[in-house]
Amino acid sequence: MLINYRVSRDFVSDADSDLDEFANIVAQCLANNPAFLTPPVMPADLTALDVTFRNAIAAVTGDPQDTAAKEKAREALLDALRKDANYVESIANHDLETLLSSGYYANSTNHAQSPLDQPGVLELSNLAATQLLLRVTPVTNARSYQVQTNTNGNGAWTEAGIYTQARRIVLTSLTPGTVYNGRARAIGGSTGYSDWSKVASQMAT
Repeated sequence: MLINYRVSRDFVSDADSDLDEFANIVAQCLANNPAFLTPPVMPADLTALDVTFRNAIAAVTGDPQDTAAKEKAREALLDALRKDANYVESIANHDLETLLSSGYYANSTNHAQSPLDQPGVLELSNLAATQLLLRVTPVTNARSYQVQTNTNGNGAWTEAGIYTQARRIVLTSLTPGTVYNGRARAIGGSTGYSDWSKVASQMAT
């Protein structure tokens, strides 16, 4: 039986910084994606709207006019993301892998609990001084993601937090010059947890 996958619209309630990151990921994933050649809002235009929104966030000083400008930019970005979400859904409605390649998330179609898939590591990179950015593949039906780290090959894993965003996990208060190993697993499903992802390594700056 074919499953009709639907694109999650949960991004509409994201915090400003999370929406900025999400839009940036979608624009990158749609660019030169052979499955989605003619989205109603092209990746370059989506990026331009995201940059406008990001600049508007940075310009907010507490002045009502600044806030209004930021909200206007947010709504323009959300409108573009909704249009592209409809387009992605119309093309990839039976193909979850293709849908996820767009950068959008899929709504769960199965409410029965089953074991969760193992997340994959997309990136572990320097975000800012003493900060690393970990990005993992989203897992269908996962409630959140548990992250652990160790340093310089030390086998003792340390808890680094529980995160709801798979594609933006910020590890903070790190020691410059130290190599950090990171891994993540999805939380939920019939077994409580997925298998741990493969380990990624990066030196903090």
